[in-house]
Amino acid sequence: MEAARALALESGVASVTLTGLANRAGVHHSAVRRYFSSHKEVLLRLSTEGMAALAESVCAALEGSQERSPIEVGAILSGALVDAPLFCDLLGSHYVHFEHEVVIDHVREAQRVNQAAAMTIVEAIEQSAPQIDREGALDIVISSFALAAMLWQFAHPPKGLEHDFSNEPGIPDDWDTDFGSTLTRLLTATCIGAATGP
Repeated sequence: MEAARALALESGVASVTLTGLANRAGVHHSAVRRYFSSHKEVLLRLSTEGMAALAESVCAALEGSQERSPIEVGAILSGALVDAPLFCDLLGSHYVHFEHEVVIDHVREAQRVNQAAAMTIVEAIEQSAPQIDREGALDIVISSFALAAMLWQFAHPPKGLEHDFSNEPGIPDDWDTDFGSTLTRLLTATCIGAATGP
């Protein structure tokens, strides 16, 4: 798992293969196949670990008696996601690719763990931010994952496909495509919009 984590951080989730993992770990390809049915199972496990770590980070930041505003919730969520680049990269492929070619029991276990972790974030938001009710907290968490997944892929294209939008005619000079600042801006707006009171 550590070999997969290091490889994904270095060259992106899309570059991870069982052969690459075997080479990185210094073992034969068949040795890796004894433990994992495919590279997608490895990435599914990394994604599940990432979700649990994100939930722990967000809940720790929100805990305590201090009431949080929607803006503060947005800052905490976006900050935790920015600090988890591998998880954001994994999010972009999780539901599209990782749940295929993996033993169904492993997929269901990952879904159970991920849903439980997501709900701890929902509950932490609801408890710490009086202006955000349960429905709003659910929307915020779903939006945070969707935004992080899409924006990460947009801001980190594959090698050789990088694009400088500042050179495109008709693109405003102030169009911000930076992952961190764009995620923070959009997620904060989502939190403000989800608030039920002044």
